[in-house]
Amino acid sequence: MFDEKQFDGDENAIVDFKYSASPKITWWFDHHESAFLSPADAAHFEQDESNRKFYDPAFKSCTSFIAMIAEQRFGFDPLPVEELVHWTDIVDGALYENAQSAVEMKAPAMKLTMAIEAAPEPDFVKKLIPLLAREPLGAILEKPFVAGALPPLMERHQRSMDVLRQRTEERDGTIFFDITDQDLEGYNKFIPYYLHPDSIYSVGLSKSSFRVKVSVGSNPWSKREPTVNLAKVCERYGGGGHARVGAISFDVTQNEGARKAAQEIVEELRASVRA
Repeated sequence: MFDEKQFDGDENAIVDFKYSASPKITWWFDHHESAFLSPADAAHFEQDESNRKFYDPAFKSCTSFIAMIAEQRFGFDPLPVEELVHWTDIVDGALYENAQSAVEMKAPAMKLTMAIEAAPEPDFVKKLIPLLAREPLGAILEKPFVAGALPPLMERHQRSMDVLRQRTEERDGTIFFDITDQDLEGYNKFIPYYLHPDSIYSVGLSKSSFRVKVSVGSNPWSKREPTVNLAKVCERYGGGGHARVGAISFDVTQNEGARKAAQEIVEELRASVRA
């Protein structure tokens, strides 16, 4: 649930996240299947007449959805950010050609994605956003604050691959791993599929300073089609996401609750593969 005190601007926007019926929200864009916490929220959205709240789960990324709405309804020209929109669809929709392109970090967009997810400086993303709006991705990598952040992040990426190589276990098409004792928040979510190319699903436990996270995903390159809607699975535990990928956040003190949920989901997914 949102803290109403966060909505303290003249304009308050929620982007790429669950709906809020608060009258203080002036803009909302989302593309997640589990966008509404309750039927009442869904009904509130359906009755909204502001022309500033938009939802379409068919879009691979919220970025391309916003670009389309902004062009069609508000006269925005998306051409200057065409490269950015293209890569957000690939990153958010897991549309990489193969696991190697998602994990080996050769494209500028992949290095920037890693930096956005894992850079320790609190102002890093704030400094990056204006550049993303006006400069090519390759040129942004050359900015001193970005170029300086990349070497330690690449080392961290390699370490996360080494840890996951030791911690991941695949059985009945489902990978499970627990890295709650490691400082690996923001690890590359495709590493498990890179290490276990024959897998269908993955369930991972990780921990940060403010939460324990259960990540539930499906292998975009699997030869066997996933049959379980992962958004629906995560919703049962208070999380959500898409049919192919979802997550659940637990309070940082709820280690055992998160572990229990993860184990239950692992068993459910393995049973679906055996069926």
